[in-house]
Amino acid sequence: MSVLKVSSFMTQKVLTAHPDDGVRHTFFRMREDDVRHFPVVDNDNRLVGIISDRDLRRPEWVDEAPDISHIYNLDDDLTVKDLMSTNLVVAHTYESLYKVTKVLIEHRFGALPVLNKEDELVGVLSATDLLQALEMLLTEQKNNK
Repeated sequence: MSVLKVSSFMTQKVLTAHPDDGVRHTFFRMREDDVRHFPVVDNDNRLVGIISDRDLRRPEWVDEAPDISHIYNLDDDLTVKDLMSTNLVVAHTYESLYKVTKVLIEHRFGALPVLNKEDELVGVLSATDLLQALEMLLTEQKNNK
């Protein structure tokens, strides 16, 4: 069996957010597009962060609010750059699914941005993509019995 590469299973249609997008707008885009993560790109289309639906539903700073009655309202006064993760962990197209799966499990991520050899954003590898790879492997195994 050949090594399964990220490039074979990643989602190539990359929906992105911009650092200056409002968080309310971004939240509703995620719901509309049925995704849970947006890679965040700057004006030069370089990857600068990632934002998840969890970041938008309950940012960490809400738990640190000095006033316990503080309510977090999702509005566009906050922008993606205020909540996005910038400590990026990425996958590359040429990496094995095995290696990247271990990274996803270790970090408890639902998806990783995928970069090519030139470090350009070319896809996203999600847990759903990995399940599709698993289904393919199990089907092959079943057919080889």
